[in-house]
Amino acid sequence: MADDNPIPNTEADLSSLRERIDKIDRDILALLNDRAGCALEVAAVKQKEAGEAPPIFYRPEREAQVLRNIAALNPGPLSDEKVVQVYRQIMSACLALEEPLKVAYLGPEGTFTQMATLKQFGHAVIGSPMVTVGDVFREVATETCNYGVVPVENSTEGVISHTLDNFLDNQLYIVGEVSIRVHQCLMAQPDADLEGLTRIYSHQQSFGQCRRWLDGHYPDLPQITTSSNSEAARQAAEDPTAAAIAGEIAAELYGLQILSRKIEDLSDNTTRFIVVGREDIGPSGNDKTSIMVSTHNQPGALYKLLEPFHRHNVSLTAIETRPSRTGVWSYVFFIDFEGHREDDRIRAVLSEIDRDALDIRLLGSYPRAIQPE
Repeated sequence: MADDNPIPNTEADLSSLRERIDKIDRDILALLNDRAGCALEVAAVKQKEAGEAPPIFYRPEREAQVLRNIAALNPGPLSDEKVVQVYRQIMSACLALEEPLKVAYLGPEGTFTQMATLKQFGHAVIGSPMVTVGDVFREVATETCNYGVVPVENSTEGVISHTLDNFLDNQLYIVGEVSIRVHQCLMAQPDADLEGLTRIYSHQQSFGQCRRWLDGHYPDLPQITTSSNSEAARQAAEDPTAAAIAGEIAAELYGLQILSRKIEDLSDNTTRFIVVGREDIGPSGNDKTSIMVSTHNQPGALYKLLEPFHRHNVSLTAIETRPSRTGVWSYVFFIDFEGHREDDRIRAVLSEIDRDALDIRLLGSYPRAIQPE
C-alpha cells in the first residue's frame, strides 16, 4: 500500500531554496548597481546646476521621504525598522559615490551619539569624534565637517542644556533629528571577579537612567562619573576591579564582557539627537520646526508668545528656558513644534510672534525622526 505521507526530500528542498536565494541575490546586486549608477548621474546634474558654487549632494528632506515611502510599501515579514536600516545603508553607500560626508559627533567612539550618527548617515560616512558639543558646532561652522550630531534630550533625564546654549553663539541650522532607544549594559573585563568589583564608571546621565537597578544590585559600590560612556568602558578595560555602564557598541570597542543588559529603569528610555548644518532644509511632508525667542520681561509675555500656537492649532513638542547672557534674569525660549516654516499656519504663527517678541530666530525646519520600535 502506497504511503500517503512520504518523507520529504529535505536536501532537494534546501537545494531548490538556495538556488532561489542565489538568483534573488544576483537580481538585488544588479539593482543595487543600477541605483548607484543613477546616484552618479544625479551627482553630475547637481554639479552642473551648481556652477561655480559647491553643490549640495545630501538632502535630508529627500532621504526622509524615501525612507517613509519604503516603510509604507513594506509588506513584511521584515519589520519597517529593519527595512529602513537596510535602505539607509544603501543610500549611504550611493551618497558616498557622489561625495563622502564628513560628520562631527560628540565622542569619543563607542557612544550613543556615534550610534545616532550611523543611524542618520549610514556606515559610509566619515565620522569625526569631538570632545565637546562646542567642538562639534565649531567644526561645522568652519566647514571642516559637513554636519554635526549632538544629543539634545533624554526621555528620562530631560534636556541637555549645553547643546541649546551653543545656539546662542552659532548661526547653524537644525537639519534633522534622530531618536535612539537607549539600552544600558553593565560590563567588565572578561576575566573580572564579580565579587571583587570596587567601583562602577559611567556618564552621569547613564547613572541617572539606571538608579533603581543600581540601588537593587550594587547599592554599596561607588559610582565614578566619567565624561562619556565610552570613557567609562575604556577605564573598566584597564581595571579588573571595575565595571562600566555603557552601550553594546562600547563593549565591542573595548573587548568587555556584558554582565547585564537593558538595566535602564524605563524600557522606553530614548535619547533625541539633532543634526546641525549650514543650510536651510525644504519640506519633507512630516516636519518639525525649532525657534529661539527672547521676549519683554513683563507680565503676560509668555502667554503672548504661546497663544498663537493654540489659535492656529499648532502642536508644541517642547519648550525650554535658558539664560540669554544679555542681562541679569533675562531669558530665551527654545520652542519645538510640528510643521514646516513654509506651511501657511506656521507662517502665520511666526509672523505674530515676531510682532511681539524682542527677537526671534529660526533654528530650522527639518524632517521628524523615525521613531524606534
